[in-house]
Amino acid sequence: MLTKTLVVNGTEHRVLCDDNDFLVDVLRNQLHYTSVKIGCGKGACGACSVILNGKVTRACITKMRRVPDFASITTVEGVGRATNLHPLQQAWIYHGAVQCGFCTPGFIVSAYQLLQENLSPTREDVRDWFQKHHNVCRCTGYKHLVDAVMDAAAIMRGEKTIDDITWKKPEDGRIWGTRMPRRTGVAKVTGQAEYGADLALKMPPDTLHLALTQAKVSHANILNIDTSEAEKMPGVYRVLTYKDVKGKNRITGLITFPSNLGDGWDRPILNDTKIFQYGDALAIVCADTEKHARAAAEKVKVDLELLPEYMDAPSAKAPDAIEIHPGTPNTYFITHVVKGDDPEPAFSDPENEWVEESYYTQRQPHLPLEPDCGFAYINEQGQLVIHSKSIGIHLHGLMIAPGLGVELGKDLVMVANTAGGTFGYKFSPTLEALVGVAALATGRPVHLNYNYEQQQNYTGKRSPFWTTLKLAANKKTGKIAGLVSDWDCDHGPYSEFGDLLTLRGSQYIGAGYGIANIRGEGRTVCTNHCWGSAFRGYGAPEVEFPFEVCMDELAHKMGWDPFEFRYVNVYRPGDTTPTQQVPEVFSLPEMFDKMRPIYEDSKKRTAARSTAEVKCGTGIALGVYAAGLDGADSSEAWAELNDDGTITIGASWGDHGQGATCGMLGSAHETLRVMGIDESQIRLVMNDSSKTPNSGPAGGSRSQVVVGNSIRVACEQLVDVMRKPEGGWYTRKELVELGREPKQQGKWTAPCTDCDVETGKGDPFCCYMYGLFLAEVSVEVKTGKTTVDRLVCVTDIGKVNNYLVVDGQIFGGMAQGVGLALTEDYEDLKKHATMAGAGIPTIKDIPDDMEIIYVETPRKDGPYGASGVGEMPLTAPHPAIINAIYNACGARIRHLPAYPEKVLAAMPK
Repeated sequence: MLTKTLVVNGTEHRVLCDDNDFLVDVLRNQLHYTSVKIGCGKGACGACSVILNGKVTRACITKMRRVPDFASITTVEGVGRATNLHPLQQAWIYHGAVQCGFCTPGFIVSAYQLLQENLSPTREDVRDWFQKHHNVCRCTGYKHLVDAVMDAAAIMRGEKTIDDITWKKPEDGRIWGTRMPRRTGVAKVTGQAEYGADLALKMPPDTLHLALTQAKVSHANILNIDTSEAEKMPGVYRVLTYKDVKGKNRITGLITFPSNLGDGWDRPILNDTKIFQYGDALAIVCADTEKHARAAAEKVKVDLELLPEYMDAPSAKAPDAIEIHPGTPNTYFITHVVKGDDPEPAFSDPENEWVEESYYTQRQPHLPLEPDCGFAYINEQGQLVIHSKSIGIHLHGLMIAPGLGVELGKDLVMVANTAGGTFGYKFSPTLEALVGVAALATGRPVHLNYNYEQQQNYTGKRSPFWTTLKLAANKKTGKIAGLVSDWDCDHGPYSEFGDLLTLRGSQYIGAGYGIANIRGEGRTVCTNHCWGSAFRGYGAPEVEFPFEVCMDELAHKMGWDPFEFRYVNVYRPGDTTPTQQVPEVFSLPEMFDKMRPIYEDSKKRTAARSTAEVKCGTGIALGVYAAGLDGADSSEAWAELNDDGTITIGASWGDHGQGATCGMLGSAHETLRVMGIDESQIRLVMNDSSKTPNSGPAGGSRSQVVVGNSIRVACEQLVDVMRKPEGGWYTRKELVELGREPKQQGKWTAPCTDCDVETGKGDPFCCYMYGLFLAEVSVEVKTGKTTVDRLVCVTDIGKVNNYLVVDGQIFGGMAQGVGLALTEDYEDLKKHATMAGAGIPTIKDIPDDMEIIYVETPRKDGPYGASGVGEMPLTAPHPAIINAIYNACGARIRHLPAYPEKVLAAMPK
């Protein structure tokens, strides 16, 4: 042990630590500077950035022996406070550079030091700086971050004022359709927003810290679990196994379709009879510190009978493959598409041209900067309370309650913490049941924090799709004459939502185009790789990639320009979707008309830029997704008039970090402004099952449409009961005296029907989102390395609630499309276990040249004409990039990601 004096933000602190302690742990655990985050834990993400003696330093890899006595350390708390924001912090808010906010303190600290050294940086200087200092953002696409630094620098040079980057409310007070910053912005840019690991530092002294003993193989029978040695380790209170689980010890997958051959109870909380995947939880160590818990977890002995490991769909489908879940076939769900006449004659018609190819989309990891974390305790009412990154608290409560032996609403409460990004993996429960088991078994508060390796191996991933398409079109007219599709969904070992994901192939292969004759079959396959969970786009990136690449392949074979080939086939009146639904709007021709001059100019510019060493090209792709879950999707919300005249809105609008507060506030204020109420008079209560109703999960881009409509209904009802016959509005006291309810419950249900799994036919969604993507790339001929130089999205998502939020969603989604196209994967359990190893894009991987063009066609069923946004930007930027690679150098990539070696091998020799 040693003592050191640290001067943090100008204040001296004397600390007691070990030589090998990391600076981040001293700052967080001893001094409570929780703005310094632990993300990757390997120095690859910059969330832990501080300024140490004038240099940007990654505190998670800096050991205390390297920190001098009286070192000067600056964290974001020393850059500015809520009442005195630094220009960087104000610019971050103004430009929407803060989304989930987990990376924000590290970025601002890094940028602060940049401006100390260079007050007149170029945009490329800023990008180079963040690249050099390993600052990574998963949410924003980086463009807004550079915008913020440039404006802050201009203010510090005296060329702009703070007022120039302060949002001005319109004179009429209306916030719908504006760029109003999110309410959480100030807390996030000052480091005051508290995430799960931050809250753990404030838990009671008797809190137990948890660590998991996890499977190190992917498939085995469990013969015995011996905890005796672990129980003797220092600080250990108890070691729990499946024997300590009070309920069914299973997380229900909530089977969607009766034809699913599984029973939905295939995922253990703590594995008892078998290991189904690498990382499965076998025991929970409860100890006085996380360090002690992790050390003891390594001492749990597990005797196994190893079984064959089926790490992809083809191997799990092999004739000699054993059933992963005995009694349930590895192929456990099948769905079909039957639309129009049999398309097979189209492939033998001499007037048609056709192609048939196979494609693969990979097991894309979500790569949030914040690793999964959560805690649980028993409250004064004897209820189990679970806090986590959940974006569907009621859904998760229903999924885990039987396994724990409790009942949601009666003795189980679910609460969502501020989340440092999820991008869909938290549509599935992760550690909720684990902390629930520990709290129930010990009767004490408990906390569990994953490191990044655990984030990778024990949270869900995008399910890989293996897709074969056969597509025919008339050589003269270009009209598509027939489509045959076949796809396998590798959903890992656990069935939750696997059938629904597989159905997305029926709904989105060919979406956006008027195709009269379609046949298709899709299958859900159980494997031993990481379990499949929702990921932004949920099915569309998996199936629109093959279709949009196939469209290009057929266009080239016919001698058509890929843009014009798409244009003649997009939805027009008389066309229907692959599910035989009439599209709610027909704006695609207008979207293409807006993109056409950009596309033509882009082709000329990329051709002019090409050299013998670096080939440049332009690609195009169309993406379609719906805003909602299938069928009669519904949500509940409430609106309550308070004694002081303010109004409180309650809803469980899940927040991945995308800006749920803006969605709620905009939807409520647009309804309530008839009363002259200002947005500042609206309070929000969110995501606590003891206080907020079941609004459904934040998935499928449903929130703005479905939850937004329920908020609209609740507010309309409140307006009605408050309206005086003679004009004016009743107070809460007057309402009570009149016997009227000052708290109105609102509910809205989508006017939709489920799809038939045998034909795919149905009207599953009332609002869709459309995105037309253009990508420009440069390909190094010698290495195959691809750089994305430009991205453009022309989109119709209905009327926009908040442009600042929506811009950020689209830029961020397109950036994830770059990763999906070129770098990201979770296939190798070791290599891909880190953030960097899994291929997260850094700022120099994402183009600074990104543009959004809105076509705002009002949606009849959307609140105030809005549709959703979240999934749309990741539907098809990746096929646009892949098509651009082909147009640049002739390399046709059908198996993602397009690593340099794949591109090099595919180049014409």
